[in-house]
Amino acid sequence: MKQAALYRWGFYLLGLLILAMGLTLNTRAGLGVSAIISVSSSISEVFGYSFGNTTLGLYAVFIVIEMILHTIRYKRYEKNTVEVLKNAGHRNRKLALLMDFLQFPLSIIFTRFLNIFSAGIPDLSSGGRSTPGQMTVRVIVLLMAIVFTGIGAAMSLNMRIIPNPGDGIVQAIADFVHKDVGFTKNCVDVVNILISTSIGLIFAGHLAGVGIGTVFAVVGVGRVMSLFNRFFYDRMNRLSCVEQ
Repeated sequence: MKQAALYRWGFYLLGLLILAMGLTLNTRAGLGVSAIISVSSSISEVFGYSFGNTTLGLYAVFIVIEMILHTIRYKRYEKNTVEVLKNAGHRNRKLALLMDFLQFPLSIIFTRFLNIFSAGIPDLSSGGRSTPGQMTVRVIVLLMAIVFTGIGAAMSLNMRIIPNPGDGIVQAIADFVHKDVGFTKNCVDVVNILISTSIGLIFAGHLAGVGIGTVFAVVGVGRVMSLFNRFFYDRMNRLSCVEQ
């Protein structure tokens, strides 16, 4: 069991590191970031704040919303033990809220790595218009970002420990409104893109954080996660004993 726990935490932490690298590469390519972090990216770009700090602020908002939705939902169904939060399994309300709260320290650590990676990776869009060769490099970096993000998200989510707030908010809303997670994810992405677009146009006069890379990320990250799980999901579960 100790060895399985080491594997589980090892896969989880490695997944978070790979995810942080993927999100950072996404911003550095300068072609548009994934929808879930487009708001923090646009604020960072327009107002000059660090990407890690703005993402921490965004995650804090997500976590507060999750806790509110979970509290309301539990109160709504507290007399019916059959109705429980899907993402909380059969946990009681206190444990579900504790898992939400633990996303705060996770977010602090995760966003510090975003700052570290951002400091070490150059901004490929800072030079203005790109030559064909520079654009090719930016596209390659974008593709690497999508691959890293998909692999990192799959590894961390598969270990079922503490969800990334970007995933947690989608699940919480889906449970609350009784809609499919995929549909809810699309709606959340659209809302984030609209907010990011508004921030860029109002405060900078141009799009910030949103671009063709956003579309690629919306489509590509899910495909990478599916492909990764096809080849590695069963092996990771056997080593970490997640389903036992």
